[in-house]
Amino acid sequence: MENKRFAKNDEGFVCANCGEKVMPLGYTSRNHCPKCLCSLHVDINPGDRANPCGGILRPVRTDPDPKRGYVITHRCDKCGAISRNKTAHEAKVQPDDMELIIKLTAGSMM
Repeated sequence: MENKRFAKNDEGFVCANCGEKVMPLGYTSRNHCPKCLCSLHVDINPGDRANPCGGILRPVRTDPDPKRGYVITHRCDKCGAISRNKTAHEAKVQPDDMELIIKLTAGSMM
């Protein structure tokens, strides 16, 4: 049996970093807080919640992408793993903080 590489898991959550109540996007899996852009290291493949690490993934930079908008690079506080995820800066429900995305793109947060 083949495992899917993406599992839609669009549930709300409370950010483990800043305490923001995060609402579901409604069209895909939201994996990071729109206020501080932090996430939890809980997925092996997007949405599967199969990673036992559970560390906080902190944004270290964002990069513009002509097809995907902006892509956040996260680093896990616990294990050091690096992961990437597209932003939801144009979402109708709780869009990502564009000012923070720009700061990370300019490298002023590192």
